[in-house]
Amino acid sequence: MPIPEDVTGDEIDKDVRQELLSLPKTLAEDVAKNLVMVARLIDEDPEGAYGYSKVALRLASRVAAVREAGGFAAYANQKYSEALAEFRAARRMSGGVELWPVMADCERGLGRPEKALDMAGAPEVNKLDKAGQVEMRLVAAGARRDMGQLDAAIVTLQSPELAAGSVQPWTARLRYAYADALLAAGREGEAREWFAKALEADRDGSTDASDRLAELDGVDFVDALVETETETETENGTESENGTESDGVVVEETADEVEGPADDEAGHGVADRDED
Repeated sequence: MPIPEDVTGDEIDKDVRQELLSLPKTLAEDVAKNLVMVARLIDEDPEGAYGYSKVALRLASRVAAVREAGGFAAYANQKYSEALAEFRAARRMSGGVELWPVMADCERGLGRPEKALDMAGAPEVNKLDKAGQVEMRLVAAGARRDMGQLDAAIVTLQSPELAAGSVQPWTARLRYAYADALLAAGREGEAREWFAKALEADRDGSTDASDRLAELDGVDFVDALVETETETETENGTESENGTESDGVVVEETADEVEGPADDEAGHGVADRDED
């Protein structure tokens, strides 16, 4: 797959670059460029990111960072079985637990919420950092909802992190998930409160909390362009007292046409309109 000229491979994280030192220099550079493309495209063009991840995997499948990138690219394309296999391989190679929450979410994607809950209670969770533990809580709550256990999902999300006043990278998503669970349980007033709190913490637009709030408040957004076009059409289509406007020009009726009967029911006395 083509690599844009502005991609050098130096953009990758230093830890990943360290892993690639085990490869011949030219090969390491090629792999790095493909990993950069995966990171660049994964949000806006998941299919494209997946294609670059397959190239990287073909070149260096024994590098943990490459297997991890392949996992995230597959995950972004909802290829959960493939993603889980890649995450497991990356974890075996690196020995870390950072991928535990997303592995559990793959289990959810495969229709196995019970397995995701088992993973949420595993010893590996205690080894996660705070962000990882919050992510695991989100996955566990999602699994509860998958199983129709709304009240349990709400309780799962109730935590010190949810109530904390400080804003962290995961705060908006945690509050949003809590609000969404409350709404699903029919607790609309509380849901609105937490959607508002999610919006306050959402500094990078990672949620659609503002839209959800608008829906709850019954606010309808009108496309400004459509509104302008409608107003223009209305103005151009307004009939004058003695004639009809066509493209903003008034076409006057003749005296004979005004005083005499219409030639037929179609009204031949009215000037024809040019239709673009």
